[in-house]
Amino acid sequence: MTAATIKRGARKPVRSTVKRKGRVTKSRKPSLFQRAMDHLGVQAQTVERATTYAMIGLVGAGVIGVAVLAGLPGYVGTQIGNGIGRAGFEVKRVEVTGIDRMERLTVYAIALDQVSMAMPLVDLDKVREQLMQYGWIADARVSRRLPDTLVVDIVERKPAAIWQNKQKLSLIDAEGVILERVNVNAMPDLPLVMGRNANERAGELKALMDNVPSLKPVLAGATWVGNRRWDLRFQSGEILALPEGPEVAANALTKFARMDGVQRLLGRGFARFDMRNPDKMVVRVSQKQESVDAAAKATDAI
Repeated sequence: MTAATIKRGARKPVRSTVKRKGRVTKSRKPSLFQRAMDHLGVQAQTVERATTYAMIGLVGAGVIGVAVLAGLPGYVGTQIGNGIGRAGFEVKRVEVTGIDRMERLTVYAIALDQVSMAMPLVDLDKVREQLMQYGWIADARVSRRLPDTLVVDIVERKPAAIWQNKQKLSLIDAEGVILERVNVNAMPDLPLVMGRNANERAGELKALMDNVPSLKPVLAGATWVGNRRWDLRFQSGEILALPEGPEVAANALTKFARMDGVQRLLGRGFARFDMRNPDKMVVRVSQKQESVDAAAKATDAI
């Protein structure tokens, strides 16, 4: 009897199913910056957006600075400058400060007279040079404020006197710079200086009058005589002839102011005080005063 061979199937290893525990991910603690933003109520997107704009502004400013320092030579530089302008760095506003008597529209027209409105291509030196041609402007500073503003800071001259020369009246400052023409029917309340080159001596006249504050308010005008010395005319009508030389004239004027404070020389009918000789003063009375004196003597004789 043949033994039957029974083929047993190999038993498959039984895989034990082990339920793995899932990993527990620990929640990260918010950063100090995030906690600060949460406390202030600022969203992270807002901070990121502001940071992005700031970086763009810094990059743009750097590009403009490099372009300006490089002088933007030739066609390539012009194209770069125009490209920066198209990116948003283009003149759209002009801000003018320090202006009072100067026409604002004139300043705007000069600032905007540019070949290109791109910020790197604006010629700041040219704008300042053109502004300095106007008498009212003592100084001008022109600068860029990114992304789109030109800032023009004006320093104006101050009127000090009216200069009469060749039948024309001009408003001048203390340095004698002509500011504008003056209409005889609309003259400002300022001293009148007359004579050739009198405007160039206006600073000297101002220094003289600053030394005598009691006489300064009653000065009506001054004449520069022979390109050498001053004749002062007061509101009461008298004329004071001063000697030559700033220092000698200042001493004579101080002496006269002292005498007027004690004896009241002005307003008493005198016509002229001559102090061209510093050692003495010659006084001339008016014809009206001579008539009054003659009448008084005749009355005394009767």
